[in-house]
Amino acid sequence: MSVLLEVKNLNTGYGDLQILRNITMEVNEGEIVALLGSNGAGKSTFMRTLVGLNRAWSGEVIFNGIKLTNASSEKIVKSGISIVPEGRRLFAGMTVTENLYMGAFANRKNIHERIEKIFQIFPRLFERKDHLAGDLSGGEQQMVAIGRALMNEPKLLLIDEFSLGLAPAVVESLVKVVQDINKSGVSILIVEQDVQMVLEMSQRAYVMEVGTITISGKSSDLINDPKIKQAYLGI
Repeated sequence: MSVLLEVKNLNTGYGDLQILRNITMEVNEGEIVALLGSNGAGKSTFMRTLVGLNRAWSGEVIFNGIKLTNASSEKIVKSGISIVPEGRRLFAGMTVTENLYMGAFANRKNIHERIEKIFQIFPRLFERKDHLAGDLSGGEQQMVAIGRALMNEPKLLLIDEFSLGLAPAVVESLVKVVQDINKSGVSILIVEQDVQMVLEMSQRAYVMEVGTITISGKSSDLINDPKIKQAYLGI
């Protein structure tokens, strides 16, 4: 299994405040990798740095053999990385279809075919394609956010706060979708508060505490780790 994303000793922050300290991790081709941690641990800052929305102070981000440290967001997207941002960040006054079009800004080929593929993944979005994104339920909005990210036909999909604000039944259906996306050949790095769920759906995981990776390993091992059980599973 070859390495798709490699992060080496990444440091960054805001102003004089350092948030991430020497983050080193990797995502292999075909994997689902989970990034765990409490609120304020630095997970979203890490994801934003990967896609060029936050500048790295030092360290390296290498994707598919190409150094992307502090590359433009457009270059990063064109290289094959897409993000489903925390809070979804849809264009509320635009329709579902128009939001999906926005995901194709870096790759304009066969847009209609790609939108049809998204509607096959999410039949509910086809039913709602002419509705404004701001009028959708939280689950439908997350479908649009995932669909918009897939419009770039990424090799790596980053999902920040996957289940935030969603009903358990909706989350369960979206877990299956994400697993199917992964089986189609897309690697996934997912930030999630529901530790039990994300460890069950991923192959490997990293735990971030106060901007530092403190634990990493196979998800099947971490789900039985006493530290994880005590800190995140309430056991």
